[in-house]
Amino acid sequence: MIGWLGKILGGGKSAAQKRSHTEQRERLKRGNPQDLQDLASGSDTDPEILYYLARSDDAAIRKAVAVNKATPVQASALLANDRDIDVRFALAARLIELLPSLSEDQHSQLYAYTVQALGVLAQDEVIRIRQALTSAIKDHAKAPAEVAARLARDVERAVSEPILRFCVALADDDLLDILSHHPEPWVISAIAGRPILSDGVSEAVFETGDLAATNVLLNNKGASLSGRTLQKIIDKARDYPEWHHAVAMRPELSVDLARQLAGVVEEAVLSVLEKRSDFDATMRQQVADIVKRRMSYQPAPAKGHKETTEEKLARYVAGDALTPDVLHDAAIWQDWDFFYAAMGQRANIHPAIIRKMMTAGTAKPVIAACFAARVPMRLCVELQKTVAKLQPRELIYARGGTDYPMSDEEIRWQLEFFGVIPPKSNL
Repeated sequence: MIGWLGKILGGGKSAAQKRSHTEQRERLKRGNPQDLQDLASGSDTDPEILYYLARSDDAAIRKAVAVNKATPVQASALLANDRDIDVRFALAARLIELLPSLSEDQHSQLYAYTVQALGVLAQDEVIRIRQALTSAIKDHAKAPAEVAARLARDVERAVSEPILRFCVALADDDLLDILSHHPEPWVISAIAGRPILSDGVSEAVFETGDLAATNVLLNNKGASLSGRTLQKIIDKARDYPEWHHAVAMRPELSVDLARQLAGVVEEAVLSVLEKRSDFDATMRQQVADIVKRRMSYQPAPAKGHKETTEEKLARYVAGDALTPDVLHDAAIWQDWDFFYAAMGQRANIHPAIIRKMMTAGTAKPVIAACFAARVPMRLCVELQKTVAKLQPRELIYARGGTDYPMSDEEIRWQLEFFGVIPPKSNL
């Protein structure tokens, strides 16, 4: 038996090693309990003998083998299935100690044996053993991904939550799979709070619709949010004031997104947005202008009176402040009554007709309405997206980057089609 194990565990021995091995074999044959215990715990015990002792009927001896650093990793497969809880627990502790020194590339066989044994222990029926694994590997960058994945799906929260929350070895594919199966709210929040979170996983967290997890996500500096995800969040932020401050502080916030956010937040959050020191000078000025326009756009009610659309339009006209930026703000902030009234004012066209042109479902009526309202073509392209809701393939872009792409005759035809007879001097 011992000779056969030697072939498995490999290696020739020096003369001194052979003498020691012979002595150890003699002690093994005698079967004295103290000798067996000494062999099981000895740092110089031959690996073949330790492998043999891993099958001992005595649980104390098997436990000593499990913790012995000289025990060959090949014995882990036996010990991971040991009938004694303390033996399995001891093995788990030793294997975890080995992880930092193992490399999948340099020690592929040892690594494979270790991962195999840890995988068995990760499914152990005793929660104490699974918890021990979780506690140990949650902070290990070299933790085997397959073991982390098993622990992350454990039904016991005490086992899975630390892995979901902290284990960097847990792959994005596993996180996405877990989120796709309608997990418990605490699972989503644990993932949302991970120290590093990719764009894709962040989006999946938001898509679950869990409000508490979204709040955790927004306040997590280690979470990366794509522009698309942040756009989705801002689209819903009007109904969730508790998100506003966190969104205003997100590093991914662009000027365009800041403009949208300004339409839904309170004055205190506008102040936070305006004072962000991480914006460069140009962006800081742009955001400051947006905040200033928002403060003017929605002044504090006077004695409980809320300004009507007509009153707001009259105020802007009187102050010669009905600029294209104001139109853009109104569209982004979805104040449609004011937007169409303002477009109509600038174009000298009834707002109802402007609305029909902007929502006709094609680009040319939008371009004609924008031309009549003296809107820059760059903004007209944005209005094709935000107001007309046209798809990218349906958009008509500026000619030469800034010029209107339609001739005077084409614009006149569009206006006349909607019942507008423009003065010849306008076209």
